[in-house]
Amino acid sequence: MSIIRDPSLAPQGQQKITWVQRRMSLLNRIKSEFEREQPFRNLRLALSIHLEAKTAYLAQVLQAGGARVAVTGCNPLSTQDDVAAALASSGEIFVAAWRGATPQEYESHLKAVLQIQPHIILDDGGDLTKLLHGELSHLAKDILGGTEETTTGVRRLRALVAQNKLLFPMFAVNDAQMKFLFDNRYGTGQSTWDGIMRTTNLSIAGKTVVVAGYGWCGRGIALRAKGLGANVIVTEVNPVRAIEAVMDGFRVMKMVEAAPLGDIFVTATGCKDIITEESLRVMKDGAILANAGHFDVEIRKPDLERLSVARRPIRLNVEEFELKDGRRLYLLAEGRLVNLAAGDGHPVEIMDLSFALQALTLAYIAKHHAELKPGLYPVPPEIDERVALLKLETMGIAIDELTPQQRAYLERAH
Repeated sequence: MSIIRDPSLAPQGQQKITWVQRRMSLLNRIKSEFEREQPFRNLRLALSIHLEAKTAYLAQVLQAGGARVAVTGCNPLSTQDDVAAALASSGEIFVAAWRGATPQEYESHLKAVLQIQPHIILDDGGDLTKLLHGELSHLAKDILGGTEETTTGVRRLRALVAQNKLLFPMFAVNDAQMKFLFDNRYGTGQSTWDGIMRTTNLSIAGKTVVVAGYGWCGRGIALRAKGLGANVIVTEVNPVRAIEAVMDGFRVMKMVEAAPLGDIFVTATGCKDIITEESLRVMKDGAILANAGHFDVEIRKPDLERLSVARRPIRLNVEEFELKDGRRLYLLAEGRLVNLAAGDGHPVEIMDLSFALQALTLAYIAKHHAELKPGLYPVPPEIDERVALLKLETMGIAIDELTPQQRAYLERAH
């Protein structure tokens, strides 16, 4: 039996799933293929991913391909209880997740989906992989392979590879072109501001926005802030990205220099301790702090708590911290990723691309696992290209093809 908050919410959650399903043209095509070909027949799949409507539909697509599927969240605040209830309602997919899980509950949900002894995993952030290399490492022997959705998880996988400790094949879906060029940039860019604006009900135009990190997520956040009329400052540790930000028209400086100037701060680095006491001490009254990274470690919350004399919820997903000198700082969504903890995540059409990559890569693992050794693999380029071509087709766009003569010209030495 699934482990969910409130089964009575299922009808509301089903409406959300139906809405996205009608707009995920790539997954709909792949589902039809999977129903015919049954690539996951007799296989068990465990998923740890932000549990909202789009991911629920992905789970249903995998189940339609013959898999026995178990799903949990990958962040305590990103699960939508009505969607979890809807996904569990048929009894065909095991769900263990609810919004607001304590650290102990969150870990118990991860362990619950691993109890199906999966053959394939889909991880988002690396928490399933961590358990399979630690407390539940005895289950790793059954793992044929898996996929990782996000930058943070890929970094954790690379650390395992460097230590020669990765126990099974994993594919870095995050590093596929059809993922990072669109999901990380356009998806994070739009959904981060959607979460901030619906939570604060404030204008972005005319404000100074400080974006920490100018990777693909940071690029998208800065681009959308600029489009909304903000004055954008970027902070970086990578000199190449810093120059790129300058040439894209943004001011670049150290965080401690940007701290007194910013009205809204958004972290998107995948690292920890980006906004610390040094910066918090000089921020202006009313500054808003938001995080778009996977874990809630980019804004150092213990520093904020130590500097405060009072704290209270002021709006849904907004907590006010009153400092000793009377200034007030506002933390959104407990410092967790604001686009999912305080919003619905990336746009449907964007996640259609990412989840098409996921579905096809998981099917690739099911077919080719005997050829794969433990290690970190890129998404096969033919999958990346197929997703791109399918997307163009659904958009009614045709592109040119190389003639045999052109291909021969490009391939020969000059």
